[in-house]
Amino acid sequence: MKHFLFLVLVLTFFTACKSTSPITNSKKADPKEQSIQSEKRKAQRLVEQLIDAAAENIGVKYRYGGTTKSGFDCSGLMVNIFDSNEISLPRTSIQQSKHGIILDHEQEKAKKGDLIFFKTNRNRQINHVGIVIEVNEDEIKFIHASTSRGVLISSTKEVYYKTRFAQLNRVL
Repeated sequence: MKHFLFLVLVLTFFTACKSTSPITNSKKADPKEQSIQSEKRKAQRLVEQLIDAAAENIGVKYRYGGTTKSGFDCSGLMVNIFDSNEISLPRTSIQQSKHGIILDHEQEKAKKGDLIFFKTNRNRQINHVGIVIEVNEDEIKFIHASTSRGVLISSTKEVYYKTRFAQLNRVL
């Protein structure tokens, strides 16, 4: 009888302490926040697809006016990689420099997928473009089509590009 009463007492204790509802996160997911996060993930995937498309062309030779794997100029490479993701860009680097949000000389605001522009001619107007693939504290790496070396990765730490940097544009 003592064992039976002890058992009833123990069961009563555990039943009284048991929560009536399962443990849940008291903060429910906000549909608006979920939508924003979903859009951010889509944008990040798009940026990675653009960078992958640009990287697939590393080593392709330079061709003035070129927009295909048989040869690219800098703006033709941008048109090709953005077009492969159904995004339309103007044809020339000067036209592309007027497209999207212009970040001017604010290199610290650079993000992967931004377009980076340079003034490499004597006229001191924008005439060269690349796509940002990596951003560090004091360096931006980008893929572009160089007249002398074709499609390659370069850096704003290189003196040539450091002294000729013009602006960044956010097109996505």
